[in-house]
Amino acid sequence: MNKVLISLASVAVVVVAGLGITASVLNSQMSDQVVITTSKGVIVAKLDAQKAPKTVENFQFYVNESFYDGLIFHRVIKDFMVQVGGFDKEMNRKSPQQTVVNESIGGLSNLRGTLAMARTNAPDSASSQFFINHKDNLFLDGKENKPGYAVFGKVVEGMDVVDEIANAKTTVKKGMRDVPVDSIMIESVHFLSKLDVLLK
Repeated sequence: MNKVLISLASVAVVVVAGLGITASVLNSQMSDQVVITTSKGVIVAKLDAQKAPKTVENFQFYVNESFYDGLIFHRVIKDFMVQVGGFDKEMNRKSPQQTVVNESIGGLSNLRGTLAMARTNAPDSASSQFFINHKDNLFLDGKENKPGYAVFGKVVEGMDVVDEIANAKTTVKKGMRDVPVDSIMIESVHFLSKLDVLLK
C-alpha cells in the first residue's frame, strides 16, 4: 500500500468537507476498497455492496462517523477470527448508533480473510462490531431459516497483519476472554477514492 496515496486520500476528505460537499457526492467518488490502519499495520479490504448492500451501507456509516478510530481488537482467537468495533483500550464499551438487517442467507461465505458482522443471538442485532475470519468458518454461514453471520467484504492486502493479530497473546480483561495482552488498536479507517485505486 502506497502511504503517500493514503495520505492524499485523507487530505482529500478534509478538503471536500471544508468545501461543503455533501456525503452523497463524496461517496459517489469513493471506491469499494477500505483501508484499516491498525497498530500492527495496514489492512485493505474490498467490500461487496452487490451481495451485502445494507451491511456495506451500515459499515460505511460507521466509517464516516470515525466510529472505529481508537477501538481495539477485543476478541482474538487464532485459527478462528479477530473481532473489533466495540471497546477502547480501557475496555470501555462504545455504544453503537444503529443496527442492520441480517444478510447472511444466500450471501457470501465466511472464508479466510473475509469480513463479517458480529451480533448477538438476535439475527438483526449486528451494529458496529465486525470480525475478520482467520480461517474458513463455513459453519457461520446463513442457511434457509437459520441466519448466520453476514459477510460483506474480503481482505485484499494485509492478511499478514491479520495473521499477526490472530497470533497475539491473550488474557482475561474485565471478565472478557481472548483479549490481547498488549492492545491492538484501529488508528483509522477510510475508503480509498476511485482515483487512488486506479493509481495503485
